[in-house]
Amino acid sequence: MPWNSEDRLRHPHPLAAWFERFVQPTADEYAAIASVPFEIRAIPADQCLHHAGGSDGPITLVLEGLLCSYRMLDAVKCQIVALHIPGDWPDLEILWLNRLGADIESLAPCRIACLEASALRALCRDQPRLAALLWSQTLVASSIAREWIVNMGHRPAVIALAHLFCEIVTRLEAVGLAHGGICDLPLTQVHLSRATGLSLVHLNRSLQELRRRGLISFGDGRLAVHDWAALAALGQFSEGYLHRQPPLWLAA
Repeated sequence: MPWNSEDRLRHPHPLAAWFERFVQPTADEYAAIASVPFEIRAIPADQCLHHAGGSDGPITLVLEGLLCSYRMLDAVKCQIVALHIPGDWPDLEILWLNRLGADIESLAPCRIACLEASALRALCRDQPRLAALLWSQTLVASSIAREWIVNMGHRPAVIALAHLFCEIVTRLEAVGLAHGGICDLPLTQVHLSRATGLSLVHLNRSLQELRRRGLISFGDGRLAVHDWAALAALGQFSEGYLHRQPPLWLAA
């Protein structure tokens, strides 16, 4: 279901709006949600929110903007390992594990909800259905990560970039931020290079090839897909790994 401003304005608590994407919470569940303290923060672009290895601090729910998780290999080499859009939980793993596996940084101005970790853990202990929904998001993130490994490890440059563009548009469409294959995308060629594992030279050549084929336009913070079927076929893209449908157990 879309994650848009109207949904969020219906409830002062961002966690309530997020859960309502999947279920209609019960009165007890709403009460448990309301007990989780939160703070809304505006984050400028290029700000590090968390460092790898951290194990404390609030849990982040993205409301607006774009963030990434990344690993620095040395003083120069950087690998983006995930992109986080509105409705995502960039650091949810520290709710279950002892440390964060990557740095998290804003790629554009963002608004985030910071939720108290201990209270969110208490909610998970007391409300198993809500806990299962949060846990399912960790599994979805793992599914996307596996596809990224395949993309970076075995797909040729043009195919890998086409696949990434298809994923981004599909995910943004799911939260109401892409329409007709067009979306705001505040990524530079450096960001795309780091997300695909391609050198800047190969990344630029791949972009030019996609443009030459008339499949996309990309620049000035905007992506437009002109031939979705052709781009998806070239990128070997099938959206199943994104798990856009509600979990089957919700219908049980």
